[in-house]
Amino acid sequence: MPALLLALLVLVCAASLTVLFSSNDRNGKLTVAFLDVGQGDAIFIESPTGTQVVVDGGPDSSVVRELSGVMPLWDRSLDAIIVTNPDQDHFAGFLDVLKRYDVAREFESGTAKDSPMYNALVKAVESEGVSRTFPKRSETIDLGGGAYLKVLFPDRDVAALDSNPGSLIMQLVYGDTRVMLMGDTVVPVEDFVTALDGEKLKSQILKLGHHGSRTSSGEKLLAMVDPDVAIVSAGCDNSYGHPHKEVLERLAAHKIPYLWTCKDGTIEFTSDGKVWSKR
Repeated sequence: MPALLLALLVLVCAASLTVLFSSNDRNGKLTVAFLDVGQGDAIFIESPTGTQVVVDGGPDSSVVRELSGVMPLWDRSLDAIIVTNPDQDHFAGFLDVLKRYDVAREFESGTAKDSPMYNALVKAVESEGVSRTFPKRSETIDLGGGAYLKVLFPDRDVAALDSNPGSLIMQLVYGDTRVMLMGDTVVPVEDFVTALDGEKLKSQILKLGHHGSRTSSGEKLLAMVDPDVAIVSAGCDNSYGHPHKEVLERLAAHKIPYLWTCKDGTIEFTSDGKVWSKR
């Protein structure tokens, strides 16, 4: 009997990656904040039970400054950090985060990057004793209080893929409210996920892939997600021209308004599980 129970526990754990390290009542509210970190991504999530996760760390230490605006000044711990892909604009700020905060777990897409800065991140994670995990499709990261991150991609080992096609794609779920987090993914991968998940992708908020690049946010994804608002996480006057004109035209065609961290600063929403409210 003990062996059977152990086997059942292993099966349950394989389907859900629990991040419940803290339990503090947030009055049934989930918070998600798209941080203004310039040309990069950084998203702070706090669950109804107080679990705190940062998805991507931006290009530099500006993420630490922005976190101080959404977390209490005395708070020096994070339950998890997530690197959607190993490009510098998604993880570099985590080097400073690891110095300032006690981080319990780290999640990554699994794409490989042989660069001095990424190697420094791996070394820092290991030296701090942070648990490192590479989640796959059908797994969930349980945030507590009914909130969770559902992994939609990758569905395989992506070590051989370039960083953008191998990006983590996740859907943040709390009750009837949803946020699609697209990393730096590209249209062919979007179409693949759309074919698999269909109407399950419907979400009120869409964080545009690759900072609004024309290589992301294709017609099929926009039609299926059908968000109330899209988020562009990109710096002002960036050298890439993000968000690209073609993407803004697609949004307009689908009557999807957008907010841009460059112009709007950190963009924060709360959910009671029924509706989103912008702070």
